[in-house]
Amino acid sequence: MTLELSRLRKAYGQFDFGPVDLTVENEVLTVLGPSGSGKTTLLSLIAGIISPDSGSIQVDGRELVGRPLEDRRVGMVFQEGALFPHMTTRENITYAATASHRVDELATLLELEDVLDRTPPTLSGGERQRVALARTLATDPDMLLLDEPLSSLDAPIRKRLRDELHSLFESLDIPILYVTHDQREATALGDRIAIVRDGALEQVGTPSAVLTRPTSRFVARFTGNENLFEGIVTDRTADGATVQLGDLQYQTTVSDIQTSTVTVCIHPSRMEIESPSTANGDRTANTVTGTVTRWLNEGSKYRIDIEIEAEPITLTANVRPPTFERLSLENGSEVHVLIPQESIHLIPDRE
Repeated sequence: MTLELSRLRKAYGQFDFGPVDLTVENEVLTVLGPSGSGKTTLLSLIAGIISPDSGSIQVDGRELVGRPLEDRRVGMVFQEGALFPHMTTRENITYAATASHRVDELATLLELEDVLDRTPPTLSGGERQRVALARTLATDPDMLLLDEPLSSLDAPIRKRLRDELHSLFESLDIPILYVTHDQREATALGDRIAIVRDGALEQVGTPSAVLTRPTSRFVARFTGNENLFEGIVTDRTADGATVQLGDLQYQTTVSDIQTSTVTVCIHPSRMEIESPSTANGDRTANTVTGTVTRWLNEGSKYRIDIEIEAEPITLTANVRPPTFERLSLENGSEVHVLIPQESIHLIPDRE
């Protein structure tokens, strides 16, 4: 199946959505963006909940604009599930099923066999969301739309369901659009990520490309790239560019930059921290010396701020707990920061 949006537009008073051009194959496209950016509008247009002012929505060449909801073969799962509270799990799924055998198949797939005779008010939040997903899949849709389905769940349940959804999505051979405000969810589930800003697609790409190769400062900031600095390209070769940042020059592998003024972007996870006495990392990396000024324990990682001695900037780096403990990275600790050339991304100065 192929979902294709062409010049899709919708105006709401002062808010304009589009024009949006987007193609989604048999993949998971996670959709990220600030509140009010147009994420839910995108799903609502595809589902037929609202009608576009102009543009086209096609699935394998079949035009959906103008078709009623029941004729679109689009499955949609909302944040709250929208189950029938007086019906049992089996009845909720059966209500939508195109064939009776699908009920037991989906109950097995989503591990709902033990709650088939219970009603939604007696289920946990995670169970209700799995029932809502089963009911939607029972219609055998040509595509699946999910609007922040896990946002109301507790963190442990959300993580478990996220892992379950990852396996489920891999078994489905249809386009899937998954709206979320959680970056970890977007990168864990998405084959690609779409960043939406003010009703427009700011960037679409693989999770790795969007996180480490943002095309704008907005995308960089929104995806957690805290290290954004103004720089000047001083040299260009076929192997990469040299960028001036403060009093220091950094070598990069960026070979297609055309502008001289750029935003230097270094993702916090793409640096290596070593003690000055034991630093033995890649000697081809850009190496600077600095002092730890602040650290924050975020559970799976430590986020540390490092004031660079030779220039008036502060780098933020993500460090795994074993490294933090091995180096005793308390405030005032001196460290070497190794920045691989390929970890430095340059954004043309166009904003």
